[in-house]
Amino acid sequence: MFGCLVAGRLVQTAAQQVAQDKFVFDLPNYESINHVVVFMLGTVPFPKGMGGSVYFCYPDETGVAVWQLLGFVTNEKPSAIFKISNLKSGKGSQHPFGTMNLPQTPSVAQIGISVELLDLLAQQTPVANAAVSSVDSFTAFTQKMLDNFYNFASSFAVTQAQMTPNPSEAFIPAKVVLKWYENFQRRLTENPFFWKT
Repeated sequence: MFGCLVAGRLVQTAAQQVAQDKFVFDLPNYESINHVVVFMLGTVPFPKGMGGSVYFCYPDETGVAVWQLLGFVTNEKPSAIFKISNLKSGKGSQHPFGTMNLPQTPSVAQIGISVELLDLLAQQTPVANAAVSSVDSFTAFTQKMLDNFYNFASSFAVTQAQMTPNPSEAFIPAKVVLKWYENFQRRLTENPFFWKT
C-alpha cells in the first residue's frame, strides 16, 4: 500500500505491518538522511474517509523512541516529501505507536504510517521543521539578492559633476538599474519561476 524513498537508496515498498492500521519502514543510518518521500503505491487506496498520518521515529541518547508527526498522505494527496534532517533532536509528539514497543536500534530510525479518519488528520499539527523548502523561501532568497545587488550598485553612484572622463569605462545610469530591479521584482511576484522560460 505504501512506499518510502530516501535519495541514494533503493525504494522500500515492503512496509512492516505492526497493527491492522499501522505500518513501519526502517531507515538505517538515519543520521545521513535529509529528506524522505512517503507515497501510496496506487494498488490499494485508503477506505473512504481515511488517510495516513506519517511519523518519524528515532532513538534518543538513552535509546528511547521519539516520535514526531511529519504530515499525511491521502487518496487525494498520495505522496509527500518531508525534511527530517532538523528533526533528529527535540521533543516527540503524541502518536498512535506508543503501546507497540517497537524495537529501537542505534542508527536506525523509522517512518510510521497510521491509517486514521480524515477528520482526525485535519486536527493534527505536524512539527514545523518537516516541511520541505517551498517557493516562498526561494522568493525570499531572490528578494534578498535583489536588494543586496541594488544597494551594492547604488553605493558606487556619483553625480555627473563628480564623474571624471575615462574612455575605457562604461557607466550605467542608476535609473536603469532601478528600473531593472523594479521589473524583476514585479515579474517574481507574478510568477516565481518566470526565469525558467
